Amino acid sequence: MKKLLLPFALVVTMAYSGEQFAMSDADKAMYEEMLENNPADIYVESGGELFEELGGEEALIKFLGTTEKELPKYIAGFPRYIKKLGNVVGIDQVLQAMQVEQGKKATKLKSEDMFSMLAYVKSLANDEQFTIDITADKHIKASYALGKKTFDTPRGGRGLSCLSCHSKDIVGMILRTQPLPDLGEAGAGATWPAYRMTKSSLRSIQRRFQGCMNNALLKVIPIGSKEMVGLEVYISTLAQEKKKAIAIPGLKR
Repeated sequence: MKKLLLPFALVVTMAYSGEQFAMSDADKAMYEEMLENNPADIYVESGGELFEELGGEEALIKFLGTTEKELPKYIAGFPRYIKKLGNVVGIDQVLQAMQVEQGKKATKLKSEDMFSMLAYVKSLANDEQFTIDITADKHIKASYALGKKTFDTPRGGRGLSCLSCHSKDIVGMILRTQPLPDLGEAGAGATWPAYRMTKSSLRSIQRRFQGCMNNALLKVIPIGSKEMVGLEVYISTLAQEKKKAIAIPGLKR
């Protein structure tokens, strides 16, 4: 891998970072407690109730053209190409399409209700590993390629990219009090939606991407855009390569 030349400000921040700036003992204790009693469980339960208003699993199975037995594995294949929508989409966009099909107002992708519904539906695939096949058709191939490009390409005045903080050269260093993870080993794609302790709320992975972009002073890409869906495809395949099982809701600092 070509060694990354990071902006000076980022290098300085990392160079003077160490364990003393990582999660405090109090935060660690709180994290351990929340692992046993994840506040996100309440959101997931709420999402299940909203999902039932759409007809629940029966309606989802019909919309996707799958079976009750195959539903968990099918969900584990998202984001994926859905012919009737003409795009590679996330589960949240499928839920929007179901709402529109039923004559209901589509819930905004960047909303608490959607994050909750998304978490509930994705949790139906808990303990499954991703089944994303990036060679299945030209649509998913293109989405994966766009996601990797979005991950790798520097943007903005600082010339930062997702890779700037998640390359093999950088993983393990501390930035903004947190160790920078290997996204595959961390199973990032498999553990969102997750409860963020610092935000006291449930967030989707694409909302987390937006947070990173905002912190890096990059132009924020809209949730549900081709770039964001592609980025989710790419990050999910990293978890798939490491054989990380889906575990929703996650818990993040």
